[in-house]
Amino acid sequence: MIGRSILVGLIAACVCIAGQDIAQGQRSGWRQATDGELATILPARAPVEKEHIETEMRTASGIVNAHGHYIAGVVLLTAGYSADGKYSHYFLVQVPIKVGGIALKPGEYAFGWTRGQGGDTLSVHFHEAASGVLVGTTDAHRIAGSSRVESLHIWPPNDKAIIQIGRFSIPYEIGED
Repeated sequence: MIGRSILVGLIAACVCIAGQDIAQGQRSGWRQATDGELATILPARAPVEKEHIETEMRTASGIVNAHGHYIAGVVLLTAGYSADGKYSHYFLVQVPIKVGGIALKPGEYAFGWTRGQGGDTLSVHFHEAASGVLVGTTDAHRIAGSSRVESLHIWPPNDKAIIQIGRFSIPYEIGED
């Protein structure tokens, strides 16, 4: 009899914990966007300054919320363009977001990076895509331990709340929708 009541108590506790996890996921409302979704919102040629730079869609990554708003990015193929060396990625933001302390309003951005001293950081600079105006610069730090190298990976906030570039990451916070 005691064994059965302990079992019932454990099952009830597991159901409560699972319910809390589900509620947390619903509160954040963000999930990884599918390749198909990314293909519909990210351009094959990104408008950066006065050019339309080809993107490499197999590197696309993004998240989407329950309202259909995206935060997404993709690698730019800048060889042969005036942006070569200045930008490496196109970044689409449909809700306010703070990336490593830089406040970004909904819009289109291009970012690039330079390696910091010692090789443990990247200095990442965000620009308005249309004008090339610098919005801000932040540091991406090497991810501790062994991590999979990703050209770009935007993790949902309920998982990691980071933007991963190679073996480096920048934390982000999503503002009000």
